[in-house]
This record gives sequence, C-alpha cells and structure tokens, in this order.
Amino acid sequence: MNKLKPETQAAVLNGLCEGASIRSVERLTGVHRDTITRLLLRVGDACDTLLDERLRNLTCKRVEIDELWGYVGKKDAHMLRSDDPLAMGSFWIWLSLDSDSKLIPNYAVGKRDVATAKAFVADLASRLSNRVLLSSDGLTHYITAVEEAFGSDVDYAQIVKAFEGETSGRYSPPKFVDLTKHAIKGKPDLARASTSFIERQNLTARMHVRRLTRLTNGFSRKVENLKAAIALYVTWYNFVKYHRTIKTTPAVAAGVVDRPWTIYDLVDQVGW
Repeated sequence: MNKLKPETQAAVLNGLCEGASIRSVERLTGVHRDTITRLLLRVGDACDTLLDERLRNLTCKRVEIDELWGYVGKKDAHMLRSDDPLAMGSFWIWLSLDSDSKLIPNYAVGKRDVATAKAFVADLASRLSNRVLLSSDGLTHYITAVEEAFGSDVDYAQIVKAFEGETSGRYSPPKFVDLTKHAIKGKPDLARASTSFIERQNLTARMHVRRLTRLTNGFSRKVENLKAAIALYVTWYNFVKYHRTIKTTPAVAAGVVDRPWTIYDLVDQVGW
C-alpha cells in the first residue's frame, strides 16, 4: 500500500484540525476523500494510544468536565425503529479541562448515560496524581461516577445554570437567568469552582472539528469516524495549538512535553 508523503499528511491533518471538511481538504490537497478518511482512522487510533500513554500522573489542581452534543448518521428526530441507537443518532463528546494549563486530560465519545459517565470519570481519576477541585454541570450521572472513581479523595462541586424556557428565535440560545453552586464531595472552594473554561472549550471544539459544526452536512456517518476525529483534535489541541492565555501549548504548560509540537511533529508521532 502506498503511503502519503509526510508533508502531504501534514497538510491533510492540518486542514482537518482547522475545521475544514473532508471534501474541502480533498480540494485543497488533491488527496482523494477515501484516502483522507483512511488516514484519519489510522491517525485517530495512533492519537488515542499516544494520549493514553502521555497523559499520566498529571498534577492538575482544578479540573472542569462537560459534555458536547453531536450526532452520527442522522438526528434523533429522524431515527427509525430499525436503526441501531448504538451506531447512529445523538452522541456526546465528554471532555475534561485543566483550568490552569488548558490541557484536556481525557475524553470519551458515547451516549449521555451512566455507563459512559462512569467510564469517563474513572479514566480521568486514573490520570491524576493529586487531589483536585472538580467542577461539572448539574448532570446527575456525575455524582455516582465521581463517588465510584474518586471516593473521598476529591473536592467536587456542581454548577447549575437556569435559563428561560423560551428562546427569542429559532437558533437563539435561551436567556441566562441564574447560577447556583453546590458542594457535592469534600470541601470544594465554591468561589473557584467553575465550568466557564470547559464551556469555552466546547466552542473551540466546534470551530475545529467540522463534524461538530452546527447546521452543516459535515456530520459523521460512522461512530469510528467521529471517535477518530475527536482523538486527532484532542492531540492537536494539547500538543500543537498555541494558546494565547498561557503563551504556549497546553501540553507544555502542564509539563507533559518540553516544547510545542508542530504539525510535522504530530505526523512523526502518529503518521501513516
């Protein structure tokens, strides 16, 4: 099997990480869309392995967690009784974020259910080397998941936001009404408990992962494609993307690597 040259792989992956669709990358690079998809799947698997190996013994002090909606194949409103809910319909991207370094310690792709919440939070706990201030929204699944994963070794707070029931327009977000913070486990510093950074990260993910962009036809047709795209994004975001606030990449700020990577470094680590 012929392999793409490193510089071609870099161009393809850079386009995907900058929010271009597969067909857009095909037009920009001249690489056939089927080849781009195969590259994405192979690189996605390699990125998942790299993240699992590199993001260990992290010394994060404040971690925020949240879920980001997407879908595979079709939206729930168009699902048929014959459709497999494990292969299409709504899927959620579960992300954690270190408030200080902006590192994404872990992620998960699955349904918005207790099983996925438990797996996601248990994976996060296994990557941390110290007690943290953990913040989430009011999703009840997190309470059980945090209890099982951390036990008493965590300071956990939930931030619950209230919105008006109706929106001003079809695609307008509901108006924010109120915010309350609840201490769930340990002794969380409620003044520092927040989900603001992870909510901003959700926007960044939508900007850089085409299949998460709303109101387009760039959605994933297969679950494995969505998982590969998220693995690539998290790796690129952690190791390559320069963050203005911390003036480096999140992986450098968190002490995971000693210098920012380029897209060519990424290809060298996970390329096909």
